[in-house]
Order: sequence, then C-alpha cells, then structure tokens
Amino acid sequence: MKNDNNKEQQQKQEFLFDGINYKILLIGIAVITLGFILMSGGGSDNPNVFNEDIFNFRRIRLAPTTVLIGFGITIYSIFKKTK
Repeated sequence: MKNDNNKEQQQKQEFLFDGINYKILLIGIAVITLGFILMSGGGSDNPNVFNEDIFNFRRIRLAPTTVLIGFGITIYSIFKKTK
C-alpha cells in the first residue's frame, strides 16, 4: 500500500511552467489579438473607390507595435524562470 502511494507521487505529471507563466502567456496572446483587431477594417465597399483609412495611424503604427509588444510579452513568459 505504501509503495503504491510512492509510485503515484512519482508518476504525477508536472506542468512545464508555473501558473504565473501561463497567466503572462495569456496576457501576451490577448495583446496580440488586440493588435490584429486594431489592424482590421479600413476597406472600401466599392472596389473602384480607394479609401485612405487604411493608411491611418492606428493601422500603420499602433496595431503593429501592439502585436510586437504582445510577442515580447509571450517570449518573456516562456523565458521567465520558475522559483
């Protein structure tokens, strides 16, 4: 009976990261998603009409920067050492 408990404890799976790493990872994924949402839109309903909205600040500067920050957060969550 005692040996069975030892085997169960040794076979117990451990996660690759701690809980804080997964939380930071999810925050990074949410920031990346936000960046892609900011990047969307700006198209024209009529293909013969050019819409200048695709070149505004939000789509050219803010959204790609947000995506890169999200990737940075995600990479940080992977490399963060566990205690």
